[in-house]
Amino acid sequence: MKKILVAGTIAFDEVTTPMGYSGKQAGGSATYLALAAAHFNADLGMISIVGHDFPLSYLKEFEKRNINIEGIEIHPVEKTFYWKGYYYENMNRRDTLVTQVNALKEFKPHVPPAHRNSDLIALGNLHPAIQLEILNQIEKRPALIMLDTMNYWMENAYEELLKVLKKIDLLLVNEEEIRQLTGEYFLHEAVSAVRRLGPSHVIIKQGEYGSMLFTPDGFFSAPAYPVKRVYDPTGAGDSYAGGFIGHLSRYECIDFEAMKNAVICGANLASFCVEDFGIKRLLNLQTEEIRNRLIELVNMTRFSLQNKSV
Repeated sequence: MKKILVAGTIAFDEVTTPMGYSGKQAGGSATYLALAAAHFNADLGMISIVGHDFPLSYLKEFEKRNINIEGIEIHPVEKTFYWKGYYYENMNRRDTLVTQVNALKEFKPHVPPAHRNSDLIALGNLHPAIQLEILNQIEKRPALIMLDTMNYWMENAYEELLKVLKKIDLLLVNEEEIRQLTGEYFLHEAVSAVRRLGPSHVIIKQGEYGSMLFTPDGFFSAPAYPVKRVYDPTGAGDSYAGGFIGHLSRYECIDFEAMKNAVICGANLASFCVEDFGIKRLLNLQTEEIRNRLIELVNMTRFSLQNKSV
């Protein structure tokens, strides 16, 4: 079992969707990533910062799931990062109503010695300069470094983002983000442009339509699970990343076949996340549910070509 280090935000989120209102609740990229990865019983550590107002009960929830929280700083004065958003009818479009950076603006990450030899690193959405600080504290080259980023950093921290891209193996973005990053419209050309920036592997998230994996050894397209009712899509991408890296930790050799399986497991975890507001579904998710839906996902994509003539 490979050791995983997750870095990102721990936040308070408050969302309104067509299905209702969440209230103020725990969120953030590191929260979703770690809780999803924890379902694979991985050796897992977190790097983040919270404010003095963050309930200790949430930190205890992490520890209950064997997530090492040594790398989570508690700021004595500032409050926890806060985001408030509104989702429109199809939930593919949202407005940010409030963003309060709070403790995050003071964040100087410290990677505890126990995490500096991690085998897999998942860099959730953070300022690229912070991501770079974390990577500079790692003592040995990990088997895989995965990065999630967004349009905001492409617009406001482009030079720092380019420095991080040179150090990673896998970039996780959606279609809009990869087109903005590269200036290329066609996805295969955009992936080639990303590879020139550093990472050899790319996953393009397509929301309800699934995801695409591009590696030097091949291409793989995975469906999304057809969830009957979506309550809150906020943490879907980070849950996908957590499911992906969590499953990957079980492989001795990280090759194309391992990544294909991890992509399906990422889609599986993301499908559960959206079934309730915030992290509620990830907290009460049972192993049997994960296994059963994984079988459904496999069966959705399995077929036998009876007539092989064209």
